[in-house]
This record gives sequence, structure tokens and C-alpha cells, in this order.
Amino acid sequence: MVFSTIEFLNYFLPVVFLLYFLVPFRFKNLVLLITSLVFYAWGEPTYVFLMLGTCLSSYVHGILIGKFKGTKWSKFFLVTSIVTSVAILGFFKYANFFIMNINDLFGTGIAFLKLALPVGISFYTFQTLSYTIDVYRGEAEVQKSFIRLSTYVALFPQLVAGPIVRYTTVEEDLTYRTHSFEKFSMGATRFVLGLGKKLLIADQFYRLAETCFRQSDDKSVAFYWLYAIANALYIYFDFSAYSDMAIGLGHIFGFRFLENFNYPFISKTVAEFWRRWHISLGTWFRDYVYIPLGGNRVSFLKFIRNTLVVWFLTGFWHGAAWKYIVWGLYFFVFLIAEKFFLNKCFKKLGAFFDAHVKVPVLRRFPAFLSHVYVVVTILVSFVIFNTVDLKEGMQFIGAMFGAGDLPFWSAHTTYYLANYSILLVAAILGATPVVKQTVLKIKANQTGEKIINVLEPIAVVVVLTLCVATLVNDSFTPFLYFQF
Repeated sequence: MVFSTIEFLNYFLPVVFLLYFLVPFRFKNLVLLITSLVFYAWGEPTYVFLMLGTCLSSYVHGILIGKFKGTKWSKFFLVTSIVTSVAILGFFKYANFFIMNINDLFGTGIAFLKLALPVGISFYTFQTLSYTIDVYRGEAEVQKSFIRLSTYVALFPQLVAGPIVRYTTVEEDLTYRTHSFEKFSMGATRFVLGLGKKLLIADQFYRLAETCFRQSDDKSVAFYWLYAIANALYIYFDFSAYSDMAIGLGHIFGFRFLENFNYPFISKTVAEFWRRWHISLGTWFRDYVYIPLGGNRVSFLKFIRNTLVVWFLTGFWHGAAWKYIVWGLYFFVFLIAEKFFLNKCFKKLGAFFDAHVKVPVLRRFPAFLSHVYVVVTILVSFVIFNTVDLKEGMQFIGAMFGAGDLPFWSAHTTYYLANYSILLVAAILGATPVVKQTVLKIKANQTGEKIINVLEPIAVVVVLTLCVATLVNDSFTPFLYFQF
């Protein structure tokens, strides 16, 4: 484990700010590197050497790739860099998974390795891969400073749960970046709002899904749907909160991290959902796996192969368990169905309504239907993703659709729906651009802008106060993506 939230906010972060803004610019990367290693080593002191070894491997391979650029040796060192990074990730994250499956398949008794999963290894491995690949492609310059490259890999704001920051995104910032009160203020605001999303929204839905629902002896079909909604909102607000906090801290330190979420629940197709959800992971697989395999400019069978590989790897990247693989393949099925069948059906349905329905409101029905389709598909997917195992996930999904001889409604459904109704409405609105668009409309004139400028810091202080009160009650749950 890394720092607790209270330790991080009360001790670690103030010390980092003090050191970082006191030292001259030429030492700022060193301060960030040292404090990031302390952050990482706090709960896993041994694995900090694994991270440094990964940094050294990327540093040496980058120099060798650049030195032999244009020759077969450059490609050789690219391959060895990829093999080294993937082998380290595979050993620590997937060794016991393979041992378990070999034992189950052949009846052997191979002992499990006593390995703890290094926090954030999936994220920083992909970052080091992006560096060496981009150097080989000529899209990034060789980084000749070990401190700068290690700072990029170990940078604590996004180290353990993303977003996956590519080297090309921060290449210039590592050498030269500016700091200002405006950037600090913008970053602090984004950080506090992310903290609020985590503590005040995500953690509340976690309790509904993982405590209230599981402890209930009065389940119903509707209660399972309420669980699925709470579970999806928990995952979204938990992960997007961490991304907000990372992006906010990046602003404070002068780095520009790209957005990782773009209101995914407003999507009309599953493909659109994945262009809006965990953007850094989706674009990473697109640029480093899908396109090199040929993308969609290939034969039908190769297109199927390319899509299958990407979604198998997407699922497997999330964890060493069959439920994650099934989760990835689940999306593969829907994406293929959309491309060759579902999208055409929605377009034909929309054209039919436009041509034959005279009531304007009803013409929007196909769009509404596509939203419902996406939301239901995503709710089911996250049940697979976040239940204990695949067996439990299938049981929960069956119950959602009437299996298990359950009543449609129950007293606990009414009770928890009533208790969480305000939070549900607020979260659903918060998962759409409604709030952002409203603020922008108010700011469109000078008076509105003045009002927002007054209300924004007040809102930030209120959110921070509520977060502190929540932390005092010791009701924080770890970020979900820490396990990846």
C-alpha cells in the first residue's frame, strides 16, 4: 500500500510542495523523482528497486535504439526493451495465474509464487514501452538524462492508477515548464474536485454496492439493478476522480496530462463509449497494437483478429483472472456486432422514424434507444468486472434478468433507493456535461463570469471541508485501479 489519504494530504504533499517550489528549476525534477520514489517505497520498499531497474532498462535501450537508428540493431534493441518490460510485468502480475491454470488443466501441484503485485506496474510498464517505441519510430528524442526519464516513469501523481502518460506528452515539460499562480490554482481546484468525487460520491456507491447490497437478505430483481447502477457509478467516479487528481497535481508541477474521461455514459454506441472511457489506455492499444497489426485496413478475417487481440489484451491488462478476459471479449463481441449489424439497424430505425413519425418528440426515440442499449451493456459489463469472480458475475447478471426465482421488488429496494435517491440524481447529472455546459452558459456574459469567479472558490472550500470531515470519520476506501 502507498500512503493513506490522510498521510498523503497532511504530510507528504505539503513537504513535496515546499521542497519543489523552494529549489531552483534545475533541481525540480530531482525533487520530484526522490519524492516519487519515497511515495512508491512507503508500502513496498523492495519494489522501488524494480522500478529503478525498469527505468534503467528503458534509459539504456533508448540510447542504444537512438545510437543504431536505421540499422537492424536498432530494431534488435527495441525488441529486447519490449521483451524485458513485458517479461517483468508478466512475471509479477501473471505468473500465479498461469500456474493456477496449469494445475487445473493437468492436475499438477505447482506451488504458487509468493509475490505481491507491485502497485501501478501495469501503468508504468506501458509508459516505458511508449518511450522506447516512440524513440524507435522517431516520434521522440532520446532522453540522455537518467533523472528526467526516471522522473517521467515514477512521477507520483499518476504513478499508481494513471492516466497512462506517454513520453511525447511531457517530453518538453521534463526539460522546460512554467509555473504560475494561475496554474497552481487551476490544478488545486481540479485536485479538490477529484478528491470530492472520490470521497463524497464514489465511496458512497461503494458502500451501497459492496456493503448494503451484499449484506441484505431481501434481494430482488430491482435491487440487483440498483446494485449494477451503483457499481458502475462507483467505478466511474472512483477512476475518473483519480485521473482528475493526477491531472490537477500535474498542473501544479507544470505538466500537462491529457484527459482520461469524456462523459462516457452519454455515448450512443459501445465504440463511442470506449473513445470516451479510459482514453489513455484505449489510445495506447490503438497506436501500439491495433494499428501495427494493420488496423481496419486489412481483410475481414485479419480485422477480426486485430480487434480480438486488442480486446483480449485490454481485458488481461486489467487483471490476472478469467473475469477480466471475459470482460474484454464481451466488448469485442459488441464492437463487432455494432460494426457489421447494430449500427445499421439503429440508422434504419432512425430513418424510419424520421420518415413516418410526425410527432417531433417521438422522432428522437431511436437515439434514446441507443443510449439505453449502451447503458445496459455497460452496466452488465461492470458486473462482470467487479464481482468476486466469473461465477458470481454470471449469477448476478442472471438475477438482473429474472433468474433465481426472485421477486421484482423488495422492501430493501425501496429503502436504499429512497436513501440514495439524491446522490443518484446528482451522480447521474455529474456523469453528463449538463453541469459544465450550465457553468459555461452562465460565464458567457461578464456578469455571469463574475458570479462564477466568486462561487467557484467557495464551492472548492465546501468540497474540501466535506472531504476532511469524511476522512475524520475514517470512511475512505482505496482506489479501485490501485490493484492494476
